[in-house]
Amino acid sequence: MTRMASPSHLLKIISLFILSFLTSTLSASLSDQFDPRGATIPSIQHALLTKQATCREIVSAFLSRIEAFNPSINAIISLNPESLTAADQIDNQISTGNITTTQTQKLLCIPVLLKDNFDAVPMATTGGSLSLANNYPVNDAPSVQALKSNGAVILGKTNLHEMALEGLTVSSLGGQTINPYDFTRTPGGSSGGSGAAVAAGLAVLATGTDTMNSLRSPASANGLFSFRPSKGAISRDGIIPVCETQDAVGAMAWDLGDLMVTFEVMASTTTDSGSGRRAYYEEGADEDGVAEFDDSMAAGKKKLSEMRFGVLDGFFNHTASGETTPVNDLMKGMMAALERARVGIVNITEVIYNIDDLLALDVQMYEFRELIDEYLGQPKVENGGYRPSHFEELYDPENGRFLVIPHHYENIRKALVSSTREPDYADRKHLIAELTKTLENTFLRHDLDVLIYPEQKNLVVKIGSESQHGRNGILAALTGSPVVTVPVGFSPATEDAPLGVPVGMEILGLPGSDRMLLKLAQDLFDEVGIVAPGERRIPVWADVFVEPKIYEKVPDVRPNRGNIPLEYPLSVF
Repeated sequence: MTRMASPSHLLKIISLFILSFLTSTLSASLSDQFDPRGATIPSIQHALLTKQATCREIVSAFLSRIEAFNPSINAIISLNPESLTAADQIDNQISTGNITTTQTQKLLCIPVLLKDNFDAVPMATTGGSLSLANNYPVNDAPSVQALKSNGAVILGKTNLHEMALEGLTVSSLGGQTINPYDFTRTPGGSSGGSGAAVAAGLAVLATGTDTMNSLRSPASANGLFSFRPSKGAISRDGIIPVCETQDAVGAMAWDLGDLMVTFEVMASTTTDSGSGRRAYYEEGADEDGVAEFDDSMAAGKKKLSEMRFGVLDGFFNHTASGETTPVNDLMKGMMAALERARVGIVNITEVIYNIDDLLALDVQMYEFRELIDEYLGQPKVENGGYRPSHFEELYDPENGRFLVIPHHYENIRKALVSSTREPDYADRKHLIAELTKTLENTFLRHDLDVLIYPEQKNLVVKIGSESQHGRNGILAALTGSPVVTVPVGFSPATEDAPLGVPVGMEILGLPGSDRMLLKLAQDLFDEVGIVAPGERRIPVWADVFVEPKIYEKVPDVRPNRGNIPLEYPLSVF
């Protein structure tokens, strides 16, 4: 006679069956969910157009990562309340057959973060300053409009060093942003929030500006690619200015191909029309003698073995230390790899390429006040909130709503009383023009294609440091030259930096050689291995799948203003 199972035994069997079913179902569900880690423009658009994921699901996945991980690095100032609506509009266009390819929308459904000095409706443009928390623009910056027109979904705004004046990425509104690879270090800057966010997988790419180092420094410190284009290649209108002579606009990304696509999109609107400025790429040279863009250089016809790279010896710190030796060792390895690829290496020791001497030509503080007054005089949304109307009001010590690091006290004092009408300003502009000619002559004399050097002579500095010392970005900033920053590896691992600290190299070309530089960087990546496949390392703590939430509305994410180091008191200069 067959023995019947007891009720309790049957219950156990049924429970195990249900558990097994739920586990397998959950596993299948998780495998079907979109994973933002390592996502690129092609991978996102493939998932979208093959209906593996909707745009809302893709955007929700990134928003979920922001909610989960941003508290660790404090990279985000605000989220775009319309990002899910934008995603729904894309899904609707796909479902109705209005979108079947990405040919006309190169950034279709690509989650993008903006440095918080770009005007983007409906968000405030704060520059990281509490004084500008209610600065709601009427229009998008032309570069932002170009991103949106190509299908990008703007996720939100990233923290920056306040008003983009340094490289520590600390601000009165956004607090201190933290390097995702080493929580004791800064993320570089001033576009440090953008760099930290992309490195942690909170967006596919992010925008930045660059007056001295500000696109290149965070790319180097976060293991990313970035591109500072030739002066005026991308419109600077609708962006809080610092210095007409030195400002540039660009982006940074985990993937070089993504960066190349983004440059083409952002460069599709080139005219700085708001103040009568001339775009760098307009026909003919501008008033500073800057040559027009040479599209013939875009083809990159030379093979690597036919090229000559100049190495700027004055841009290295040859004194051995725990902060400089890792940089020097990685650069030595890079140059050895180039020599194996039969690239000509030329050591450039000309005394003019001395960082201290070049920094003496910086004209930021002559131009800053006048440009800020012009920007603050533009229309804004009248929401009843306070917004200063001029420079002196922005930096009024009695309002208690700004942050200037002590290293820059004298600069702000100088900006308050300086102008572009001073003889010293004219002298510096003349010397900058001479430097630009000297740079061209260096290329001609040594038959060079590019110059290379570390973005920073030392590892990115610790939180609480006096300044982001050791950076090499001033040459490109003064001469309007394009630079692509590429990752070259990591310092040795430590307890604070379990994967090591990222290090980047700058590749500088003559003005107008933008597309040649990007093509060259791609060749280096493909043929030389500037970064071996195993060297692209997501920060350990962020290399985790976050199950996407189902959002009814965009979550409220606010920065941590309470982590500002004591070394940087508010409202003092």
